[in-house]
Amino acid sequence: MIGSSARLLRLLSLLSSRPSWTCAELAERIQVTDRTVRRDISRLRELGYSVDSEPGPWGGYRLRAGTRVPPLILDDEEALAVAVGLREAAQGDALGSDQAALSALLKLRQVLPGRIAERLGALDDAFVSLPAADGPRIRTGLLLELALACRSGERARLSYVDAEGRATLRDVDPYRLVRTGRRWYFVARDVARDEWRTFRADRIDRLQPTGRPADLTDLPDAVRLVSHNTANGPYPLSATVRLPLPMEAALRLVPATVGTHRFDGPESTLVDIGGPDPDGLARYLLGLGTPLRVLAPDSVRQALLRRTRELCEAHE
Repeated sequence: MIGSSARLLRLLSLLSSRPSWTCAELAERIQVTDRTVRRDISRLRELGYSVDSEPGPWGGYRLRAGTRVPPLILDDEEALAVAVGLREAAQGDALGSDQAALSALLKLRQVLPGRIAERLGALDDAFVSLPAADGPRIRTGLLLELALACRSGERARLSYVDAEGRATLRDVDPYRLVRTGRRWYFVARDVARDEWRTFRADRIDRLQPTGRPADLTDLPDAVRLVSHNTANGPYPLSATVRLPLPMEAALRLVPATVGTHRFDGPESTLVDIGGPDPDGLARYLLGLGTPLRVLAPDSVRQALLRRTRELCEAHE
């Protein structure tokens, strides 16, 4: 005879598996009396589960969708299927919010039985995906390690390959994971430099906890930091322009991966945009096809004026 708590979980699992059950069917499956089934149904209702009863000889019980999400009772194959689905959603755009998929996958993996976690790990090793158009994809196992490090508040040792292909080893205080486009960025404090940095997750080889607490004071705006570094970090020159557009429209015109946006009134937005040289920035700004004002530097302003004059002369 199974205990009452285990019996309730078994009953809940059965009710979730198909639309309707008769009392006799439930009693046979759980190996209890009809009276025990009715009593357990009452206990589930007291716990907040909406269990409807249908009278008559062919009636029975069914679990109605309610306003709260009940604990899910999954068998091994179902748990594995959900984990694989969440992993793919975390790496793609199917759900619109890969952060939610990653968070759900992290919670699920923490409670998976060892045998299921091993099978999921084997699938991670076996699956190979083509690189995305704008860069390689990160392994989900590593992505989960980074997410867990951000939650743990523990300093870690980061093995990283920079843009020049140099392997480095540094101590970091993990803070956030930020996704932009099809890339993930790991935001952490570089302990030796005492500054907040962004690291491309696909360039991280491994992350090892050190057992020491992280220094999570003076926290940055992680999204803004990634936006600024991805838009201006690789370039030797940065220009500040004023767009006569509200923030939402400015973001559609100049994506956050290209510029760092600042509110400048209900109908105006300041954008910092990086580029290789004044002429390259001028070409990009002309291509926007919208009125704008270059606030700085003067070299970009002059390059934009020169290119505008050349364009006008070519069409006289």
